Amino acid sequence: MPDTTSTRPNDVLAQRLDALSAGPLRDALTRGLRGIEKESLRVTRDGQLAMTPHPAALGSALTHPSLTTDYSEALLEIITPPEHDPAITLERLDDLHRYVYAVLARDGEILWNESMPGLLPATDDGIPIAAYGTSNIGQLKRVYRMGLALRYGRTMQCIAGIHYNYSLNEEVWRTLHAHERSAATALDYQSERYLALIRNFRRTSWLLMYLFGASPALDMRFLRGQPHELEALDSETLYLPYATSLRMSDLGYSNTTGQSALHADYNTLPGYLDALAEAVSQPYPPYEAIGTHRDGEWVQINTNVLQIENEFYSTIRPKRVTYAGERPLHALAARGVQYVEVRCMDIDPFEPTGISLETARFLDAYLLACALDDSPLLPAQACADANDNFGRVTKEGRRPGLELKRDGMTVPMQDWAAELFAKIERAAATLDAVQGAGEHARAVAAQRVKLADASLTPSARVLQAMRERKQTFLQFARAQSERHAAHFLSRPLDSTATAYFDTLARESLDEQARLEHEDAGSFDAFVAAYSAYSLDRDIT
Repeated sequence: MPDTTSTRPNDVLAQRLDALSAGPLRDALTRGLRGIEKESLRVTRDGQLAMTPHPAALGSALTHPSLTTDYSEALLEIITPPEHDPAITLERLDDLHRYVYAVLARDGEILWNESMPGLLPATDDGIPIAAYGTSNIGQLKRVYRMGLALRYGRTMQCIAGIHYNYSLNEEVWRTLHAHERSAATALDYQSERYLALIRNFRRTSWLLMYLFGASPALDMRFLRGQPHELEALDSETLYLPYATSLRMSDLGYSNTTGQSALHADYNTLPGYLDALAEAVSQPYPPYEAIGTHRDGEWVQINTNVLQIENEFYSTIRPKRVTYAGERPLHALAARGVQYVEVRCMDIDPFEPTGISLETARFLDAYLLACALDDSPLLPAQACADANDNFGRVTKEGRRPGLELKRDGMTVPMQDWAAELFAKIERAAATLDAVQGAGEHARAVAAQRVKLADASLTPSARVLQAMRERKQTFLQFARAQSERHAAHFLSRPLDSTATAYFDTLARESLDEQARLEHEDAGSFDAFVAAYSAYSLDRDIT
């Protein structure tokens, strides 16, 4: 059921923060979990996409817990384990980068520390799709990516970003559940609150694009001659003067035909599950025309709107850790929402790991405010307005006097942002009162100054650096990537840490070999079994 309380909306956030910070379990606010997934293209020293396989020294992309691939064989994904403190999360991310760079250096490769790609192959089909071995699950992952290529093109799948996984300790939800005397079960209440977080995020995440968007320009070859509305910054670079994140604009992941009619329901968990379950079950005529096979070989898992749940390109997702072989929708239906995955963060080209601790601290305060503030339902028009606002800020967020739509009215972006900052500051103050160090307030203050001075935003800094150095996008991105490579290579891991990651790599390769040896049944049967499911929300 939707979130409902009798408290006045203006007091909800303050009262919930007070309830959580005044009791004996106040430290529960500091015991949530954070995790980061960072995508980065492997490139050669001249900035071209690496055409080599995923390095065996990094282990199996299928089974390694921290080092895998996303769409392309060259699109490395670095995943941190969940931690209570973002500072530790960033340390883990740093360690993983140091290990990866040491391996890549053997082949003369580095990571491209930009969201928008560098030099890709001359044709779309020259981009290598990730491979995961001969096991049924490995083949399924590859066929899924082949389907993405047919649906959206390989080039778009090379855009990279950072996903921020966020959860509150379950004691927080239990405390609020009791404080508000909710009639919902504890599990349903927790899911309701995460859906409330998502609704508030959907309404206000344009703010993240303004503050952290870092992809205002791209190499003109990325568009492969497709029509566009971008302007020329130089002979090789396209941009928009006030853009914050072309990655998250309609040039990037949002430009998906099969999903254009898909409207996820963020008001209730059953509604969300039903919408996604329908999308993974409903045939889509253009995909039916492609079919699932060519020349006797699988080319996509099915011809539905979505092949699987993860194909849904949303800026935020409700998540639950899955069991082996369990589908994400099953996990949510059976055990409710456990955390959220924020998917709209650009790689920060000025940070070696692509994200700073200051940014993570801000996200924690922002997401806490989203989780605890009043969260009206999100009807179709409000959802459309949220999409519109988000898209407008990605393409012209730094435009002076920019206005957005809120509750059917036009409002200056700056005014709305100031209101949001008051709430985020309140959440930050509560976190700091529990922890007593002031990191969150400082992180929020560092972002607030960007409202008064747009030149401090990452998107403006990227364009300014390119102009001052007289660099094209490729030259700027390559120089930044080289600088970060030198940063990590100058700080090699000690022998103990290296041995630990070496062991993880070997164990992952052994695990892949075991899966391939023990696999039973044909791939056709495996796909049929994977696809034949019903969404049972009575599972306990």
